[in-house]
Amino acid sequence: MRLRAALVCLAVTALALALAMVEAMNGLPSIARRSRSTAVPAGEDTKIGRAIAPQLAAHPGLSGIHALPDAREAFAARMLVAEHAERSLDIQYYIWRLDVSGQLLFAALARAAERGVRVRLLLDDHNSANLDGVLADLDAHEKIEVRLFNPAAIRGQRWLAYLVDFRRMNRRMHNKSFTADNRVTIVGGRNVGDEYFDIARDVAFVDLDVMAIGPVVQDVSEDFDRYWASESSQPVAALLPAGEFTGASSLRIPPGRKAVAAEYADVLHSAFVREILDGSRKPEWATARMVSDDPAKVLGRNAPETNLFPRLQSILGAPAAQLQLVSPYFVPTAQGVQWFTAAARRGVKIAVLTNSLEATDVPAVHAGYAKRRVALLKAGITVYEARREQDGARDRTGLAGSSDTSLHAKTFAVDGSRIFVGSFNFDPRSAHLNTELGFVIDSPAMARDRSRIRARSARCRL
Repeated sequence: MRLRAALVCLAVTALALALAMVEAMNGLPSIARRSRSTAVPAGEDTKIGRAIAPQLAAHPGLSGIHALPDAREAFAARMLVAEHAERSLDIQYYIWRLDVSGQLLFAALARAAERGVRVRLLLDDHNSANLDGVLADLDAHEKIEVRLFNPAAIRGQRWLAYLVDFRRMNRRMHNKSFTADNRVTIVGGRNVGDEYFDIARDVAFVDLDVMAIGPVVQDVSEDFDRYWASESSQPVAALLPAGEFTGASSLRIPPGRKAVAAEYADVLHSAFVREILDGSRKPEWATARMVSDDPAKVLGRNAPETNLFPRLQSILGAPAAQLQLVSPYFVPTAQGVQWFTAAARRGVKIAVLTNSLEATDVPAVHAGYAKRRVALLKAGITVYEARREQDGARDRTGLAGSSDTSLHAKTFAVDGSRIFVGSFNFDPRSAHLNTELGFVIDSPAMARDRSRIRARSARCRL
C-alpha cells in the first residue's frame, strides 16, 4: 500500500510538473499593447511644489535630505507623501505585506486615486502571491495601474515557476522608492510591512531611509520610468482576473490589530509631520547622486560594468582613511576579503556592523559571512555583530537592538564625507543578480552621524 501511495504521489507530481512546463513554455503575455506613461513634469503648481520652491531656490543644485532612522517616522513620511500628492504617485518595492502598514498604505493610494492622483505601483513578483486580489481591485480604478516585475508565468503553484524557470526567477527587483508629484521621494532599505515600521509583534527591523527633495528626485522618477517600461514589467490586468475597485474603506485591517492600526493611521498628527510641514525640521542640503541597476540585469542582458556596485565604487572612490559599513547580509567573498585586507594595509580604518547568527532572519546568508570572519579580524578590521537583547528594550532613534530586533539597514560612509543609503546589501546577490537603488550623498554631517556604529552589539575578537 505504501509503495502504491508513493507511486501515485510521484505520478501526480510528474503530471503537475509537466503541466507547469507546458504553461511556462507558453510564456508571459505580450507587452505590445501595454500602456505607456512617464513621470509628470515637476512644477510649483502643487502644495508640495509651492512649499519647497523657496528652499530649492535658496540651495541651487543641491538636494534636501531628511534621514529617517526612526521606524514610525519612516511610516509617517510615506503617509505624508501619499496624502499630499496632487498629481502623481510612482512607487516600487520588493516586498509589500498585506498587514497593518501595507493595508494603511494601500488605502492611502486608493484615497489619492479617488481625488484624481495618477498612481503607478510596481512590485516585484517574488513576494506578491497573496496580493493578487488586492492588486487587481486597485488596478480596476482608472487612475491606478499596477505592474509586477519579473512575474511568474505560473500563477497558482509559484514554486513550479521557480523549478522550470529558475535562472530568470532567481533574479529580483530589490529597489525601493516612493515618489510624489516628481517633487519628493523616499529611498532606502525599508520594504512595506509591519516589521519595517515597528508594528510587528514578533520582529522589528532596524533600518534607514532618506526623504529627499531637489534634483535627485527627477533622477528617481526617470529611473522609475525605465523600470516601468522595461521588458520585465507586466501589467496585472494581463496576469490576473479583473478586479473591482470598491474604495479605500474596503481595505481590511487584520483581525485583532485595529487598535495599533488606529494608532498608526494617526501618524499625520505626529510631531514629525508637524515639523516637516512647518519647516522647523531642516533638511541637510547636499549633492546627492542616484545610483541604480539597469532593469535588464534580471534578464542577464546588461554589461557588468553598468551594475550598481562598480558604479558605486567609482563614485565613492577608494577610502583614504576610514570606511564604516552597515550591512545586514554581509557576505564579502574571498575577493572582498582581499579588498578589505589591502585597504587595511594602506592604513584605512574599517569597521563593519552586521547581524549575529541570533539576530539574522536569514541564517543561510550568515554562514557565507561567518567563514570569512577570522580572515577579516586577522587583517585588523573591526567587526561588530548586532545581537538580540533579552530585556525587550527598544531604541527607535538609532541602530539599536531588542529581543525581537534584526538589523536591516544598508549604508556605508567613506572618509567621514560621503555616505551611501539604499537597498544594496554587501553580498553577491545584490552585486550580480538583483537590481538595487540608492543615493550617494556628499555630506560630512550625515556621514559622521550615520557611520557611527551605535547598535547594541558584540565586538568580534580573535
